[in-house]
Amino acid sequence: MPIYETVFITRQDLGVAQVEQLTKDYSKILTDMGGKILKTEQWGLRTFAYIINKSKKGHYTLIESDCPAPAVIEMERLMRNNEDVVRYMSIKLDAPTTGPSAIIAKYDNDDRFETQNEVA
Repeated sequence: MPIYETVFITRQDLGVAQVEQLTKDYSKILTDMGGKILKTEQWGLRTFAYIINKSKKGHYTLIESDCPAPAVIEMERLMRNNEDVVRYMSIKLDAPTTGPSAIIAKYDNDDRFETQNEVA
């Protein structure tokens, strides 16, 4: 089956528990239709590059899955109808990723860099 990576953004006024519940709901849709979740990451509340629907921030979430195309289409349909989801995008990958995403890896590298500067 093909590998898909989906990133979606939810409204800033949602709590962390609500965002995690949405992630579980969308993951369940993929697994119920014969897919498998490879990775899920919560990127947290991040600032937008421009204002979207009168909002400046949103909760970012990544789901990497190995599932059939109709499962991704169904998940995107439900995201489109959900008022809490601001934006979403799914892309097809050639192979599953290894390690954390670039967003998470960037913060890991920054933390190590700051620690080295503090010691020196």
